[in-house]
Amino acid sequence: MHHKYRKWWAYAFIAPTMITLLMFWLIPLGFALILSLMHWDGFGEKTFVGLDNFIYLFQDPVFQRAVVNTVYYTVLTIPTNIIIALLLALALNKIPGKDVYRVFYFMPVVTSAVSVGVIWIWILNGDFGILNSVLSTVGIAGPNWLADDRWVIPAIAIVGVWWGLGFNVVIFLAGLQGISRSYYEAAEMDGATTMQKFFHITLPLLSPTTFFVAVMAVISSFQVFDQVFVMTQGGPGKASHVVVLHMYEMAFQKGQFGVSTATAVVLFMSILLFTIIQFKLSKRWVHYEG
Repeated sequence: MHHKYRKWWAYAFIAPTMITLLMFWLIPLGFALILSLMHWDGFGEKTFVGLDNFIYLFQDPVFQRAVVNTVYYTVLTIPTNIIIALLLALALNKIPGKDVYRVFYFMPVVTSAVSVGVIWIWILNGDFGILNSVLSTVGIAGPNWLADDRWVIPAIAIVGVWWGLGFNVVIFLAGLQGISRSYYEAAEMDGATTMQKFFHITLPLLSPTTFFVAVMAVISSFQVFDQVFVMTQGGPGKASHVVVLHMYEMAFQKGQFGVSTATAVVLFMSILLFTIIQFKLSKRWVHYEG
């Protein structure tokens, strides 16, 4: 094929992706950036207000509480999710019928947010919930999880870990199966123990997978919304009010689309900043074969 035609074929193949990226990412992002500088109630004329929406946002104590709650949720869920997912993947990697268990753990991921929320409202109920019943069998009096402002974020974090666990288990399993047996055979010939093989072979060679899971977990945790909306609506008070819920309330309950879009811009920039930091730090601990 002539070089000129080959180039046009290449453009034709990437065109669907580029058009999708333009229509559903770049144009909405540009519109959001412009709207964040406007005052707009969703119906009337838009008025340019410069950075007033951002100034209002950062002075709003409700938004400040939402940021704190979102960071608290992120700190609770990410290490917990990664550690449990890794341990489960290590266990599943050595037992027969791992595909059955993989489906079992992945089922919550494809369950709707409303279903997950309703089920966990019942499980976490302070009076007749299953979780408090289990804790009472070992002499622990469980709190009223969703009505106690000290426990509502940990309760939602438990749901978040359970909901996203299956996805990370599958990713870790794929990473484990990509590690060559030759490394373990060589270590066994040198008399390495199980722990030595784990810390000197498995963890380093699994670091690219761990890095991917960590990046995705940060992005997902910063955007927590579904379970909060269904289970608490941000309550009690503002104890579980998170950034995406703040964005929703400003737009669809208070009609302040400019402030809501400014919230989205701040969230986008925060996720972008943390992702860049993660990529910078990854050079210190992520190891690639070859």
